[in-house]
Amino acid sequence: MRILIYSYNYHPEPIGIAPLMTELAEGLVKRGHEVRVITAMPNYPERKIYPAYRGKWFTTEEKNGVTIQRCYVWIRPNPGLLTRLLLEGSFVGLSLIKALQGWRPDVILNTSPSLPVAVPVALLKLIYRCPTVLNLQDILPEAAVQTGLISNPLAIRAFEILEKFAYRSATQISVIAEGFRQNLLGKGIPDSKMKIISNWVDVNFIRPLPKYENAFRQANGLEDKFVVLYSGNIARTQGIQTVIRAAARLQHIKDLVFVIVGEESQLSDLDELRLELGVQNVLLRPFAPRAELPEMLAAADVGLIMQKRNVVGFNMPSKTQVLLASGRPILAAVPDHGTAAQAIRTSGGGLVVEPENPSELAKAIQNLYNQPEVAEKLGRQGRHHALSEYSFEQALNRYETLFKQLVEGHRGQVPYGRMSPQMVSAEAVSSNQLPPRV
Repeated sequence: MRILIYSYNYHPEPIGIAPLMTELAEGLVKRGHEVRVITAMPNYPERKIYPAYRGKWFTTEEKNGVTIQRCYVWIRPNPGLLTRLLLEGSFVGLSLIKALQGWRPDVILNTSPSLPVAVPVALLKLIYRCPTVLNLQDILPEAAVQTGLISNPLAIRAFEILEKFAYRSATQISVIAEGFRQNLLGKGIPDSKMKIISNWVDVNFIRPLPKYENAFRQANGLEDKFVVLYSGNIARTQGIQTVIRAAARLQHIKDLVFVIVGEESQLSDLDELRLELGVQNVLLRPFAPRAELPEMLAAADVGLIMQKRNVVGFNMPSKTQVLLASGRPILAAVPDHGTAAQAIRTSGGGLVVEPENPSELAKAIQNLYNQPEVAEKLGRQGRHHALSEYSFEQALNRYETLFKQLVEGHRGQVPYGRMSPQMVSAEAVSSNQLPPRV
């Protein structure tokens, strides 16, 4: 198959959806499919276009067999409503130009939460006469409204209209958890239009490694410490300040250290809070290259997942699968009723505590510090669950099967050998050649 992936984030961005879409695209290539990716100039999580890509409207490159077509986006470090509109608008318009410069796809995968991208994807669906899959990584605008990212009534209404359009225009919707499916059922989306395909983790890359004689521990003076690790985005939805406040309550345990790894500019606010509270047992570190991630995760005695209490219940942090695969116990300060809490409990790989409650978080950490056998058991159970439920091969099989079903069903409706003049014209615009007969 020829598969077009529409994803705002992609390699070399180190966290979030970018590694997932990179692994999916390259995995499909290894199975013999042709894949091209429409994406933005890399900018996450700093929200600044990476130096090597600045001053360019478009680029096309190839990595591990995947054709990557990038476009400029209007990005600012702290976007308000206007700058967000300019960001979305620039990607919608410029990405469509790149999407038309290449071969005709058999199927398009559009990964959200960029709702406006549903518009160019719907146009491409008409132009190319192919099925589309909307991959929901978040549900907007609900998530943005509840966390305060969007408050303007007109903007909320516009995004609600876009949300309905995105669901209606997609041939199929893939959701990453049961909570997403329940949310969409409540909005009238038929169950037959949805497939649950969990996010995955490369269990061969992220794996239990030695905790001691560990490069990350050695580089940061942590050889004989009990390490509590948070690594990832530091945004409104995480409530990372709770970690600093919990650390303040555990300073009497001299060999216990909290390590927070994140984007350098986001660490400065945490450092101010650390100094204000006089906290000495917190180490703040910027992101390292992705190749060093397994060693860093292995350095932890406990891995943290953090959310605020007002985060919508269906939110599922992508780091969940990664921490489980690392074989280290998880402490999840997340809403008790949410998808993340359910996933942690089901895995047997961690414990759930009340979000934004430093005392409860500190108490749970101290319990694991005092009961290393419990921590080790949780880590083993989490690794086993990741192997059985979140392996990349399983997710790749599910996406490949879904794509094949949609393509074969579509070919049965519109044989390529008898294409309309409009379809031939669209093909000529995009690749200057007639489509092959099948």
